[in-house]
Amino acid sequence: MTLRHVLSSRRNLALRTHSLKPYSTVQVSPPRTRLSKWTRRVVYTTVGIGSIWFFDKNFNASALGRNVRTLTTCLAIALDYKFNFTPDKSDKIPELHERVAERIYNLLTTNGGLYIKIGESIRQAIANNAALLPRPIQEKFAKLFDDAPQVSYEVVRKVFEAEFGRHPSGPDGVFEIFEEKAVASASVAQVHKAKLKSPDGNGSWVAVKVQKPDVTQQVDWDLGTYRMVMWLYEKWFFDMPVYFVVDFISDHLRKELDFELEAKNAMQTAKFVASEPRLADRVYIPKVYSEFTTKKVMTAEWIDGVRLSDRRGIMRLMGEEDTDMDLSPTTSRTPPAPPLSHPLKGGVSQVMNTMVELFSAQIFSWGWVHCDPHPGNVIIRLHPDRPRYPQLVLLDHGLYVRLSDEFRRQYATLWKGLMTVDVGVIKSVASEWGIGTPDLFASATLLRPVSFSSKDDPEVAKFASDLERMDSYERGVMMKQKLKNFLTDTDKMPKELVFIGRNMRIVQGNNQMFGSPVNRIRITGYWASRSLTREPSLGVSARLREYRSYVAFLGFNFAFDLAFWFTKLKAWIRVRLFGLKGEGFEDVLERSMRDFAKDNFGVEMADNAFTG
Repeated sequence: MTLRHVLSSRRNLALRTHSLKPYSTVQVSPPRTRLSKWTRRVVYTTVGIGSIWFFDKNFNASALGRNVRTLTTCLAIALDYKFNFTPDKSDKIPELHERVAERIYNLLTTNGGLYIKIGESIRQAIANNAALLPRPIQEKFAKLFDDAPQVSYEVVRKVFEAEFGRHPSGPDGVFEIFEEKAVASASVAQVHKAKLKSPDGNGSWVAVKVQKPDVTQQVDWDLGTYRMVMWLYEKWFFDMPVYFVVDFISDHLRKELDFELEAKNAMQTAKFVASEPRLADRVYIPKVYSEFTTKKVMTAEWIDGVRLSDRRGIMRLMGEEDTDMDLSPTTSRTPPAPPLSHPLKGGVSQVMNTMVELFSAQIFSWGWVHCDPHPGNVIIRLHPDRPRYPQLVLLDHGLYVRLSDEFRRQYATLWKGLMTVDVGVIKSVASEWGIGTPDLFASATLLRPVSFSSKDDPEVAKFASDLERMDSYERGVMMKQKLKNFLTDTDKMPKELVFIGRNMRIVQGNNQMFGSPVNRIRITGYWASRSLTREPSLGVSARLREYRSYVAFLGFNFAFDLAFWFTKLKAWIRVRLFGLKGEGFEDVLERSMRDFAKDNFGVEMADNAFTG
């Protein structure tokens, strides 16, 4: 090999070696490039999510976050039931119900706002079948309470500026005095005390209800998610009839956010009360100041009195001794005060009689039903013209349901049939409303057990025997089937029953809280039968038939009165002679309903499951 060949070979080798350097560099760089790409993706994703979260929290009232929480919770519930509600895990089903109840309760209370209203409405949509719900869910829904922290005065001031173009108070303000701290706060609004301007400085004190601004931003998201969840639960997850009430509930919840409509509701109710001689002097609806009312602010007359939720305060006002030391969670636990020197006449029974008559008149005579008569919305005050007598003041007129004349007659006919044990009438109305189990429906309506089968019936005895052998899974399947049998045609079922049921259960709970001083069933039945005799469309012969039927109905009422007074006598003996806790008529009915649920469905009912 010549020197030239050697040099040429070395040069070629050097060139090849040099050409390998870029290639070796390329082999090292790809991992760094992929790492940088994933780093950028993580950073961009984090920034994007953070930006969405910041916008949602600060400019969208956390509406998106609330609904993501809703969807994930509902998905978790659905999957939990899908994989754990099985025959081989029957012994774990009570724990499953506990988990689900806790998730639902935490979701509703954490989201707050309209979710509390939705939760109450869902409860009422299924409350006619409370016996079919697992006990943990009954208990958790019973604890839902429409209470919330108040928003700051700065937020309230901005609402006033948007609605009136002025501050709440001050030289150019809406009111002479506006107390910055709210006297009450709920999920969608809070109430402040204020004083109207007057040349002599003696302006009237008023209650100013201010809507929380977040609610307006959240309502479309919340109701949209509620609609989607109900659809998924019915169509995909549980095959249960729950979607049929979504439109009805959503429409009424939207109306509840319109305070101008609430003012009109209050004025309409005042007209109805004034037209009924039995109630005109015993019930009062606070005056509304339309000039200080908008869609988000409502001003009404301030009323001093004792709220019905303050049991001890009411007993003291009426001059009665509170012998029940086992107070419910909704009952005031303030220390006992000395009795008034001049307590009001009529006792607690006068108060409760007025309340039951008021809501019975709404359902059967006016077709105009206040759907939230909880004890915090009822005030008892000294009658302004007769200060030795009580007067009932009804507050919060945001949620009303108007009943058609046809439905009102049907419902009155149903109640009359229930009172006279007319099985044919009860089954006929239930069939017209697409309800397949009239005895369960009758029980839920009266809030007392009603059975059209004898205990000696072989089929009843066989069912009771089978029920004893069922495990938790089999009972759950049976309860689901019973609910489906109950609502055989949801298109026929009047959606008004959702809110009427709520009204009646709360009225029952109010009566029960005071030891059942009045016979609620008899009073309600009286108004139902009375309304049928006063139908303007009746001819002479038809009206005479209704009056004859009404006289017969009074005889059945006498039997209810005997049962009521016998219960009162037993309670008096227990308290006075043996120092034990008395059991009121509503307590007896509730205990009977518990036995009914256990014997027919194998379900242990929670306390106050039927009190709304």
